[in-house]
Amino acid sequence: MNLQWKIKRFETLSVSELYKLLQLRSEVFVVEQNCVYQDIDGKDEKALHLIGEDNGEIVAYARLFKPKDYFQEASIGRVVVKETSRSKKLGHILMREAIQLIETHFEVTEITISAQLYLKHFYQSHGFVQISDTYLEDDIPHIRMKKS
Repeated sequence: MNLQWKIKRFETLSVSELYKLLQLRSEVFVVEQNCVYQDIDGKDEKALHLIGEDNGEIVAYARLFKPKDYFQEASIGRVVVKETSRSKKLGHILMREAIQLIETHFEVTEITISAQLYLKHFYQSHGFVQISDTYLEDDIPHIRMKKS
């Protein structure tokens, strides 16, 4: 694996990069999770886009938000790893990159996320704690989690 990380603002994404990252999000969140929802939510323009590429293919991705752009605190969303790359523990590498970038770009350490409930232990391993009851988001059980 030849993993390279890019961090880009929306307006600096190439058409090809935008297409590929939307394709990955749709592949996982819509098709694999069998969830019809509005992925194009108007928040991409506000986010920093963290893209992990392996030989030009997007295999990991997340959106990073500064405080008040999504939650009161900074936030990480649309955390996704291509199914064929999950055995390489890319999700953990992606989260470490995302947390570090929020700390350096936004100069904050508090991060709030809306996490799919089944990933609670994954996010706990990165220092997040549950701060809400379970709620449905796009018919999938979620919890709000925070890292201080």
